[in-house]
Amino acid sequence: MKLVRWAVAALLCAATLAGHAQDSFPNKTIRIVIPYAAGGGVDAAARLVAQALGDSMGQSVIVEAKPGGNTVIGASTVARATPDGYTLLLTGGSTMTLLPLTQAKLAFDPLKDFAPVGMVSRLPFFLTVSSTQPYKTVKELFADPKTKDGSLAYASNGVGSMAHVGTEMLVQSAGARMIHVPYNGFTPAISDLVTGRAVMVMADLAPLSGQIKSGGLRPLAVASQKRSPFLPDVPTLAEAGFPGTEYEVWLALYAPAGTPPGVLKRLSGELEKALATPAMREAFAKLGHESDFAGPEAIRQRIQAEQKAFAPAVRAAGLAATTN
Repeated sequence: MKLVRWAVAALLCAATLAGHAQDSFPNKTIRIVIPYAAGGGVDAAARLVAQALGDSMGQSVIVEAKPGGNTVIGASTVARATPDGYTLLLTGGSTMTLLPLTQAKLAFDPLKDFAPVGMVSRLPFFLTVSSTQPYKTVKELFADPKTKDGSLAYASNGVGSMAHVGTEMLVQSAGARMIHVPYNGFTPAISDLVTGRAVMVMADLAPLSGQIKSGGLRPLAVASQKRSPFLPDVPTLAEAGFPGTEYEVWLALYAPAGTPPGVLKRLSGELEKALATPAMREAFAKLGHESDFAGPEAIRQRIQAEQKAFAPAVRAAGLAATTN
């Protein structure tokens, strides 16, 4: 009988302590891990989020870069972390949507090992050609017989990247056959686009804006579902005649699975408030991002929908995971 009473007392004590931990959250430094190199666009976005959360919650929030393994190293670090809300992951949607399709033995399950906190921002991708090319529309581009015989190349920032898979999805939809030329990032890809070594690229505005403003590059369409406020005169792919090929890079904040609901609710609420401020929207716009909060369930649904949408393009590009 005494043993039963002791067990009940221990459980009540543990529940009380857990509840107290949630009520007092945060009482130490929060770490946001990014699975990319420091100094890039995701790092800049993470620092905006860290500053805003730190200010609103009265606690230090730091950003730690853990690049490598096509984002697997950083994401795995957070998946294995103590689920107390003090270690978070800020990453692009491709970590959750493409990696499960391309890696057979992924170290984490996007839907089981993470608890979404909220979407942070979206980066519209633009289908762009050199201004020396004759194409004024997407239909004109794919009407060129050379897009059908495999003699023209499109560039991307790497094999298996969102730009690679997204462009492949469009090429398939157009009934085209083009050579994929992967580069180590967008900067060299765009250099070859300007010189004509590649006929098109799909990229966000950060690496494109300078050449677009100078007239060196011509955006033909934006890959997102709605026109971008950054280039409102550029039509969507659907408007350009290629519905069903929309995609965009998006960033979201995650905690390890098992994080207490109260902690998740606090983090999600603070993130939503921060992203709604004009100052934050302006700061993200300077990065070429559209700050756009969405809740945990919307993120889960998006992961599942994108995995389904990208699967055919991944298979066609020869990127599908094999189990043997």
